[in-house]
Amino acid sequence: MNRFAALLAVCALTLAGCTTSAADPEEAEFLASVDLAGMDAVGIIDYLDALLVEARPQDLMAVVRPDELVLTTPDEEISLDMPAASVYVSVAPFINQTHDCFYHSLTTCLGELRNAPVEVEIIEDDTGAVLLSEQATTFDNGFIGYWLPRDTAGTIEITHGEFTGYSYFTTGTDGATCITGLRLRASPLPQV
Repeated sequence: MNRFAALLAVCALTLAGCTTSAADPEEAEFLASVDLAGMDAVGIIDYLDALLVEARPQDLMAVVRPDELVLTTPDEEISLDMPAASVYVSVAPFINQTHDCFYHSLTTCLGELRNAPVEVEIIEDDTGAVLLSEQATTFDNGFIGYWLPRDTAGTIEITHGEFTGYSYFTTGTDGATCITGLRLRASPLPQV
């Protein structure tokens, strides 16, 4: 029996070295204080970007960077790691009006086309592979966001009715997470 107990102790110590530590108590307390308890960076981003504008937290700034999500209140700031394999890129297609943006703010950015039906196609440059092709609706904030493979470059094409636009993207460490330069223009009529 002593060998069995020793074997169990060795296994427990080995497994303990392979597991991740519990969440930082201060981080957990901060997330609870802004009603985001139990969420990781992916969950927070997906939740906040899809919120109705009127429901956005007024005392929280949430900024998406390629490698981290930075959460700031008037009293405190924390950052959460992004997934190793993907980056969140949020796009605000527009016809008439836009704003400058590089890192997407989940709690302050507003795009022109709120709750608008769009067709989205995302193509990877090196291979020409279609990463995504779908019909969707922009969020209430006028953006639509996608988790894209890290270290990828390509083109995003968005169509809204008779208007179409394109924008380049990259998901490297210096890439933008907020694309506000995708201007939609009337598509030319086909020649007969």
